[in-house]
Amino acid sequence: MPSPNDSTDESESEPGDAGFVSTFDPDDDRPSEAVVTAVATLCESEPAELPPLYEVVDPDALDSFVEHAQRAADAGTHRVWFTYEGFDVGVRTDGEIRIRNATVAS
Repeated sequence: MPSPNDSTDESESEPGDAGFVSTFDPDDDRPSEAVVTAVATLCESEPAELPPLYEVVDPDALDSFVEHAQRAADAGTHRVWFTYEGFDVGVRTDGEIRIRNATVAS
């Protein structure tokens, strides 16, 4: 479930950025499902009420991106960003999802 972003890493957030952080287990969870659940929570709706994620990013490619990084343990941590339902969503291969209002981030 998303929580206020209290990170002190300035490179991850913009001034005035009201971001949220959610996590998933990259070994057991599908990041595509975790993204939809986190955004639905922020929108105060059910995941099924949101438009399909595939309209903005290929869910299988997102899941494969994280799965590949888990298999290649020495690959480091990577992040992919996309916009979904008015939010900029950053999915890290270590299981972190950062969500921020797209209008604030631009």
